[in-house]
Order: sequence, then C-alpha cells, then structure tokens
Amino acid sequence: MKYDFDEIVPREGTDSFKLKYVGEICGHTDVLPMWVADMDFRTPPFVIKALEKRVHQGILGYTCTHDRYYDSICSWCKKQYDMDVTPEMVNYIPGVVSGILLAVQTFTDKGDKILIQQPVYHPFRLVPQATGREVVMSPLRRTATSFEMDFEQLRKDIKGCRMMILCNPHNPAGICWSKEDLQTVAHICAEEGVIVVSDEIHCDMVLHGRRHIPFATVSEEARMNSITLHAPTKVFNMPGIVASHAIVFNPEIRKRYFGFIQGTDQDAGNVFAYDCVAACYSEEGDEWRKEMLAYVAENIDLLCSRLAEECPGITPIRPEASFLVFLDCRELMKTKGMEKQEDLICFFATKAHLALNSGDMFGSLGTGYMRMNLACPHSVLNKAIDQMVEAVKQ
Repeated sequence: MKYDFDEIVPREGTDSFKLKYVGEICGHTDVLPMWVADMDFRTPPFVIKALEKRVHQGILGYTCTHDRYYDSICSWCKKQYDMDVTPEMVNYIPGVVSGILLAVQTFTDKGDKILIQQPVYHPFRLVPQATGREVVMSPLRRTATSFEMDFEQLRKDIKGCRMMILCNPHNPAGICWSKEDLQTVAHICAEEGVIVVSDEIHCDMVLHGRRHIPFATVSEEARMNSITLHAPTKVFNMPGIVASHAIVFNPEIRKRYFGFIQGTDQDAGNVFAYDCVAACYSEEGDEWRKEMLAYVAENIDLLCSRLAEECPGITPIRPEASFLVFLDCRELMKTKGMEKQEDLICFFATKAHLALNSGDMFGSLGTGYMRMNLACPHSVLNKAIDQMVEAVKQ
C-alpha cells in the first residue's frame, strides 16, 4: 500500500471529541475509544496540502465557492454513481445534520410528522424533535443477518407524514439499499405527498464489491421528490472541516430549499471547505479511498472471524458500507444474565474496557446492540477483540 494505516497516531492533547468525552459515556477513561465515527488514520496528505496552501496565503478572509469545487462534485458523482449533476443543482451546507435541519425548517411546520426508519442515526430523531415536529419511528424488520425494509409497516406509518428522512447507506447496520427497495420507497412517498431527504454520507464507503445506488437515480418519482445530502468528510477523515453539500434535481424544491439556505446565510462555507472537497474528489482521493476501504475490509473480516471463533455470543452485522459495525449482543445478554441495555453498556465499559455506542441510541430496536468503529490500525482492533474475549471469559 502507498499509505500507512498501521501507524498509531497520538490524539492526546488535540481536543479530540472521541477522547474528551469518553469518561462521560464509560465512567472512566481506561478504555479504547471506538465510538465516535471518525478514523484513527491520518487525514490524507492531499487534504493537508490543500489546507497548507490556503493558510500560506496569509489572510483567512471570506471565501467564495469556485469552479473546482463544483466541477469536482459533479465529476465525482458521474464517475462513481453515473449520476448526472450540474453546478446549479449543488449547494454548500454546514454539515449533513444541518442540511436535515434546514430541510425540516423549509418543508415542514411545527407539529408535522416526519418518518424515520429505526434503528437509525440518532440525529434523524433529535433534529425534528428539537424543532417541534413529531417523529414517527417506523421499524425496519430484523433478518437472520441484518435488517430489511418492512414496506407493509411503512405504508401504514407514512400516512399523514410530511417528510421521510432516509439513511442510504444505512447507519448503523451498513446496508446498501437495493434499487428495488429505493424505488418502492420513492413510490410510496410520492403517492402520499411525502418529500424524501436522503442522507448519503456513507455512500463513498461501500465494501465487498457492492455499489451505492443514489436514491435520486432510481426513478423519476425519486428524482423529482428528494433532497440528497453528501459530504467527503466521513470517508476522508476530516469531519472537523465542515464541508457538506446538497443535491436537488427538482427546480421547485431546489428554489425553496436553496433559497432558505442562502436567505439564512447557511451557505457561506468556511475558508478551507471548498479546497478540501476539490482535493478529495480527485484521482488521488479515489486512490486513498480505495486503499483505506481495503484496509477497513480486512478489519471487518478480522472482527467477524475472531468473534465467531472466540466469542460467539457477539455477532457482528457485516456492513456493506462504512467502517461502523453493529454488534448483536442479545445472545451474550442471555448467557450472562444481563436484563437491561445498561448492563450491556457496563459490560463493555468496565469489563472489556471499550467505549462503544449503545445500540438503543438509534431507537428501541437497537436494544441489545452496540456500535463499534473499525477505522483503526489492525493492532488496535486485535487488542479490542482480546479485551472482549477476556471479558466474556470472566
């Protein structure tokens, strides 16, 4: 490999969110932090180079979008997803979660119903609730190995809703939704007059030969009734650089949404954002991304094989996208007499000395699960598995 993903990069003293708040979620700091969804790998050198070039100009003033920014997004969408995007369809947003907030504010009113499919990324619930909307928690259906869409339940739950927030690919289960699934979602929402906001921040992290299918490409109904939210920040490990963007094909939706974003001054990106996006969405960026994903895939294989052999009470849902893995710990809870999710959290924090995300933060269907971040050196993951296995033995 051209890049070194085995390197242990010290983060102490860097105000890392992952380290700073680990004591609050575990009660102590003697743990491996494998929770917050950023990587332990160095941010790619082409991103650092873009930052250095901007800094060396000497003035960090108000900075405009430039052609390189739009061209890089449009060419990336075409190359990776055969998605035809033009610059006028793209607008900077201050983070994907902020993009969801802005869509909620643009297209719904207080008291309106917004549907999400649990278990799912928790801001999908928190953002609508914080703005006085009612959240409809439509459940996914558990399968033998993962989760799937429950369309019969979705058709019931979508009644009376104004918006659906879709996670594509899914977080925390790492599902790449099929074209047929997305077409069905698009048809149901179009029939009910429900606009779809598709969070696709994990789209560039597909694994094992899978392919991401953008929601807006599956049908004309999807294309004309959706907002797509993208960002390179997750896959290129630069979440501290707020650099996300919305893509909207429908001119009327675009006029309302982009108009609200611009009217509330939410499209003024920080001085580093545009250059970093252009640097990531490049041939060099694609090379780094592929190497990183190959390394993460090895971590996923390592986790699945070792737990199956040494710790069968914990069953990972093998992700089709992302470096996050949802651990099914329900069998472990049975064999160890754990009655509540708090018992499971305590087990990992105090016995295994691991800081993971509790599954119930993603909804009630996440009870009995934990989410683990595998974007780390192989040595760190092996240590984490060793600690899990030893904790189960004890």
